[in-house]
Amino acid sequence: MYILGVSCFYHDAAAALLKDGELVAASEEERFSRKKHDSGFPHGAIAFCLRQAGIQPGDLDYVVFYEKPLLKFDRILRSGLATFPRSWLLFRESLITWMNEKLWIKALLQEQLPDVPADRFLFVEHHLSHAASAFFASPFEEAAIVTIDGVGEWTTTTVGKGVATWDGRGENRIDLLQEVRFPHSLGLLYSAFTAYLGFRVNNGEYKVMGMAPYGEPRYVDRVEKLIRVYDDGSFWLDLDYFEFQHSPLRTFSDRFIKLFGPPRVAESEFYTYTTHPRRDHPAWNEEKARVNQHYADIAASIQHVTEEVMLKLARHAYELTGSKNLCMAGGVALNSVGNGRIQREGPFEHVYIQPAAGDSGGALGAALYAYHVLLGRPRRFVMEHAYWGEGFDDTTIHRFLTEQGIPFEAADDEHIVTAVVESLLRGEVVGLYQGRSEWGPRALGNRSILADPRRPEMKDIVNTKIKFREPFRPFAPVVLEEAAQDYFVIGCPEQEFLPRFMLTVAPVHEDKQSVIPATTHIGGTGRLQTIRRAYNPRYYDIVATFGQATGVPVVLNTSFNLRGEPMVNTPADAFKTFSNSGLDLLVLGSFLVRKPR
Repeated sequence: MYILGVSCFYHDAAAALLKDGELVAASEEERFSRKKHDSGFPHGAIAFCLRQAGIQPGDLDYVVFYEKPLLKFDRILRSGLATFPRSWLLFRESLITWMNEKLWIKALLQEQLPDVPADRFLFVEHHLSHAASAFFASPFEEAAIVTIDGVGEWTTTTVGKGVATWDGRGENRIDLLQEVRFPHSLGLLYSAFTAYLGFRVNNGEYKVMGMAPYGEPRYVDRVEKLIRVYDDGSFWLDLDYFEFQHSPLRTFSDRFIKLFGPPRVAESEFYTYTTHPRRDHPAWNEEKARVNQHYADIAASIQHVTEEVMLKLARHAYELTGSKNLCMAGGVALNSVGNGRIQREGPFEHVYIQPAAGDSGGALGAALYAYHVLLGRPRRFVMEHAYWGEGFDDTTIHRFLTEQGIPFEAADDEHIVTAVVESLLRGEVVGLYQGRSEWGPRALGNRSILADPRRPEMKDIVNTKIKFREPFRPFAPVVLEEAAQDYFVIGCPEQEFLPRFMLTVAPVHEDKQSVIPATTHIGGTGRLQTIRRAYNPRYYDIVATFGQATGVPVVLNTSFNLRGEPMVNTPADAFKTFSNSGLDLLVLGSFLVRKPR
């Protein structure tokens, strides 16, 4: 049985394909369209999923959409009318968009997949899709579930429980027991600060998280004027501070600006007292540093409040369900600092978050919910790794290199590992392109840029000369599973539940912070990825061999892309990024490509 899950028309459109309950393929549309966070209909992702399985659209048994458009349209109509006439412009634009496209999802799906019978198109509520994407991909037979995002149809946050069996003798179910509804939304609160701090909503939230460690949470009392948080983690927003419910132009109001000051100008230079190397430097500007410190302090304050809400929700979920396991999903579940605190400070023994926790993961969740709950089929799948995207074999890569006249060296795995490690030891930066691409927003060894974490200058080199992005942006340490607890303070000691998907920030042991400075954030933490050889042998061997050479089994890892672009997908994407950046060595499947010296 083949089930295709689809998500689109908000942000991060995606498709995921199950065969008899097991994942075959999953990818975001941005990898094919080359439009970052592409929200359009996922033509490329669907075509890839079918191609990966070797099937035609007519072979699909069900197609499942990740939310219910009529319920969402109901929310847009009701909330627009409730704030009319202030909402006139937003209401008008929303109606045009919905009447042209978003309301007719079933017709659009049938048009794109005409060989699928009309009664085989299903719809699952947004937060049920989120919940299923985490729970049915986890190893748990029962778990508490917390979903948090901007908004689905009406819901913005849920607390619930999932139960499922592997033998088919019990009922598979997800019960969302409590919810918070629009316009009260932790995700939209965070997005308002994202826009205020000069970043794009649904794109730059992780930049706010990256800016936060350079500040102090001095403005928590002001943030608390915007949101009232209760002991069970539920919350209420003072809507006088926001515009998102009735304006398409900005998310925060004049009252917000009066409270926090003028918004930060997008793309403005950013350095604080913490980030600039010397105050006697010719480029030092006291006024700029003071203003930027103010914005960093605001970022730290909203981050702190968000973490506290996440912790309260997790503790309430434990009290409500009594489970020792927690699954999390929704865009806010990509807040790796908050996740790390739940892992270390929360009441749960085990926490699972699948790598595409945001809207793209809804495609997977919709398919899993249909298979396990609507069709009642038993569990067959655990997401142990994230390599579910498109891959290209060596024959295809060789053809590309040859046709483009690109000098290369063919090599076996052992030679590639040696070449990469020698390059890292020389202080060079390496692009690693191999196998199938990662599912979700994090590069986890198949579409990665690697560097030596022991060199403090590597953070600036990779940010400015490779990625061309803001200097405060952090990098991730990838560490061998067996060495993870020697370097990081991790709440769960069991290797089976170590964080694999770069969705958890953990403190670096004090004696190790100076050992891996390029991946240690301000405040002494790291957004780590642990690796097991069974899931990515070459990647593991690179880190292990680097560890043998240096005594440090940790490598700096960041996504293989330039600022503003999606992660590379094809060999041509990889070579273009290699050519247009300061990368020194490119691993392209079983081939090495070097910059001329």
